[in-house]
Amino acid sequence: MEARTQTDRIYQQLLDAIIQGQIAPLSRLRESDLAHDLGISRGPLREALARLESRKLVRKVPHVGAQVVGFERAELIELYQIRENLEALACELAVDRMSDADLDELGAVLERHARYLDDQDGQFYIQQDGDLDFHFKIIQASGNRWLISLLCDELYQRVRMFRYQSAHHRRRPRQALEEHQRIYEALRQRDGELAALLMKRHIRSARAVLEQLTEEAPQ
Repeated sequence: MEARTQTDRIYQQLLDAIIQGQIAPLSRLRESDLAHDLGISRGPLREALARLESRKLVRKVPHVGAQVVGFERAELIELYQIRENLEALACELAVDRMSDADLDELGAVLERHARYLDDQDGQFYIQQDGDLDFHFKIIQASGNRWLISLLCDELYQRVRMFRYQSAHHRRRPRQALEEHQRIYEALRQRDGELAALLMKRHIRSARAVLEQLTEEAPQ
C-alpha cells in the first residue's frame, strides 16, 4: 500500500509538471536524476513513468530512454479530428441521459470557470480534470463505455497537454468559455443536434489556435 501510494504521488506530480509545461516537451527523463531529486527509489518511479507512457505523455526512445512527448502537428490534427466527432456524439447521447440535476451540476462547473477567468483578468482558462472538466462531464454523461474509455482514459491526458497550451492564448480563454456556455444552453434546451454542432465548432476553433502554436514548437 505504501509503495502504491508513493507511485500514485510521483505519477501525479510528474503528470502535473508535464501537463503544465514545467517539464518541457522532449525533455529526457533520467531515472537516476529524478529518483535523486524526488528522494525516492527507482521502483515506484518506473511504475509512474510506465503509467505516463500509457497515457501518451512519455515515450521510450532508443539510446535516449524515457522522454516527454513533443507537440507534433500531425498528431494534433488526428486527435482533434477524433475529439470533434466523438465529443459531438457525446453531446447527442448525453442530452437524453442527463437529468435536470446533472445539468445544474454542469452549469455550476461553468460558473466556477467564469469566476476563475474573472480572477485571471480573462488571461487564463482554468485547467481542471475529472468532474471539474466541462468536456469530461459531458463525455461521462453519454453513457457510452467505449467512447468514455477512449476520451476519458486513453487519450485524456494527452489532450489536456494540448489544451493547456491554448488556455492562455490571447482571446481564447473568453472565447472558450462563451462556446462552453452556448453548448450548455443547447443541452439545457434538450437540443442534442445543436449541442453537437456547437461542440464541433468549439473543438475546431481550439484546433486552429493549437495549429498556430505548433508551427513554431520543437518537433
